[in-house]
Amino acid sequence: QMQLVESGGGLVQAGGSLRLSCAASGSMFSRAVMGWYRQPPGMSAREMVAIITGGGNTDYGDSVAGRFTISRDDAKNTVDLQMNSLKPEDTAVYYCKANLLQGGVMTNYWGQGTQVTVSS
Repeated sequence: QMQLVESGGGLVQAGGSLRLSCAASGSMFSRAVMGWYRQPPGMSAREMVAIITGGGNTDYGDSVAGRFTISRDDAKNTVDLQMNSLKPEDTAVYYCKANLLQGGVMTNYWGQGTQVTVSS
C-alpha cells in the first residue's frame, strides 16, 4: 500500500509560478514511477502532465514541456512539480500518481488532488 498526499495548489495569475509537492508513505517509493496528472474543469479524463521513473528519466505532456519540471527525492519520499509561466488553461485539479510493480502486478495509487487556478 502507498498513500499519496498533495500540497501546494492555489490561485495564481497568468505568468506566475506554483510548486506542487506529493508526499508518499511506504518503503517502496524509490521503485515507483511517479507522475502528475490533471483534470481540467468539465473534463472527465485526467491527462498526463509529467512522469519520472525511479532512475530519474522524465517525460512531459506537450502542453507543459518547457514550462513545468518534475523532480523526486527518494530520501524524503516526495515528488515535486515546479510550474512556471502558468496559463489559464493550466487550471485543473492536479493529482499525484504512483505506478508500482508489486508481486508481478502493476498497481496504481492516486492522491486526492489539489486545485490549481490560474487567472487571466
